[in-house]
Amino acid sequence: MRVFLALIMTVALALPARAEVDIQEVTSIGGLTAWLVEEPSIPFAAVEIRFRGGASLDAPGKRGAINLMTALLEEGAGDMDARAFVRAKEELATTLSFDASNDAVSVSARFLTENRAESMALLKAALTQPRFDPEAIERVRGQVQSIISSDLKDPNDIARQTFRELVFGDHPYGSSLNGTEASVAALTRDDLLAAHRAVLAQDRVYISAVGDITPDELGVLMDDLLGDLPETGAPRPERVEVDIPPGVTVVDFATPQSVAIFGQRGIKQSDPDYFAAVILNHALGGGSFESRLMEEVREKRGLTYGVYSYLAPRDLAETYQGSVSSSNDRIAEAIAVIRDEWRKAATEGLTVEEIDAAKTYITGAYPLRFDGNATIANILVGMQMLDLPIDYIATRNDRVMAVSPEDISRVASELLDPDGLHFVVVGQPEGVESTAAN
Repeated sequence: MRVFLALIMTVALALPARAEVDIQEVTSIGGLTAWLVEEPSIPFAAVEIRFRGGASLDAPGKRGAINLMTALLEEGAGDMDARAFVRAKEELATTLSFDASNDAVSVSARFLTENRAESMALLKAALTQPRFDPEAIERVRGQVQSIISSDLKDPNDIARQTFRELVFGDHPYGSSLNGTEASVAALTRDDLLAAHRAVLAQDRVYISAVGDITPDELGVLMDDLLGDLPETGAPRPERVEVDIPPGVTVVDFATPQSVAIFGQRGIKQSDPDYFAAVILNHALGGGSFESRLMEEVREKRGLTYGVYSYLAPRDLAETYQGSVSSSNDRIAEAIAVIRDEWRKAATEGLTVEEIDAAKTYITGAYPLRFDGNATIANILVGMQMLDLPIDYIATRNDRVMAVSPEDISRVASELLDPDGLHFVVVGQPEGVESTAAN
C-alpha cells in the first residue's frame, strides 16, 4: 500500500509544466491568507509556509539558534520522539521538511488527500509542540558543528565569510546562520525555545497550497495548523546600507588555486529596473557558457573552469556578486579581465544580439519552473513574500520583453561600478595584495 501511495506522489511531482496557473486568494475565519491553485485531478497536495525573518532574528550572542531550532523540528513532537515522528511520516507517505535562511524559516508539506488530516496533525505538532529532547539537541548540534568545522577549512566558505563580514559587519547577515563553534556549543534548550517564539509567529507567515484541496478546506487547515502560534514574533533587524569599499582582501591559505568572491552594491527586487538588471547580468556573467565573463576569462584565456555573477537581493540588503577561481599565478589576470568586462558593460551596455538572446532564455526558461505541485507552491509563497501581484505569473514575461536597449544601457551605467568592485581572494595569489581600503 505504501509503495502505491508513494507512486501517486511521484506522479504528482512529475506533472508537466503548466501554461497557466489559476491562483485564488483564500482568507481563513481566523484572518490568515493563502494563495491556492486548486488541482483535484490527483489526490495529492503541497503546502508551503514561510515565516519572514529567519535566522536574522537570532538574539545577540545566540547566532545559530534559529538554524539549530529549525533542524530540530522534525526530531520529535508532542508525545513522539524522533524515531516515532519519522515512522509516522513514513506510514502516512507524507513529506515534511524544514529549512532556515537568513530571511525566512521554510516549511514544506506534501501529502495524499486521504491522509491530509493526519499529516497536518503531525505538522502542527512539529510547529507547536517541538520536544527539543536533550539527546536530539546534542546529536543535531554535533552535525552543525561538523559543518562549521568543515567550512573553516574550505577556501570557498572562507571567502564567503570574509566577504560577509566586509559588507555586513555585525549585522546578522555578516555571519553564517550556522553560528560559530563557540556560539553553537553554548546554546541551551531555553535558547531554542526562545528562537522558536521569535520566528514562528502569525504576524510574519505566508502560505500557499497547490493540489487537491478546496478554498474552504484550506481555510480550516490554516486556522487549525497555525492558530496556536504566537500572534507576534521578535522585531526584525534594521536594513543594511551597503557600502562596500573598493579594493582587494587577500586571505592567506595554502592551496595551488585561489578562490575569489567579488561584489558591489546591488538592486532591490522591487525596483522598476530589476528586469533590466536581470537581462544585463545574464549577458555579463549569469548566462553560463554564453556570458561575457565565461567567454573572456575561460574560453579566450583559459584562466578558469568557471566564472559567474549573480544579483543577490535580500530582505534587508542588496548586493551584486560573483565568483571565480584560478591558479595562484593567474588569478591576478582573471581579476583584471573581470574588472575590464565590468567597465565595458557599464560604458557600452549590451548588443542587440545579447539582449535578444538573454530575453529568449529568461522567458523560455520561466514556464519550465512550473513542473509540479510542490514547485508551484514554492513559487507562490515566494511571490507573496516579494509583494508581487497575484497575476504576476501571467505578466512576468511581458515585463521582461518590455525592457528596451536604452533601459539596459541606463541601468548598466547606474548599477555597474567597476572601480568599486571588491575582491576577496583566498589562496596564495601572485601579484595580488590586500589594499589599504580594507
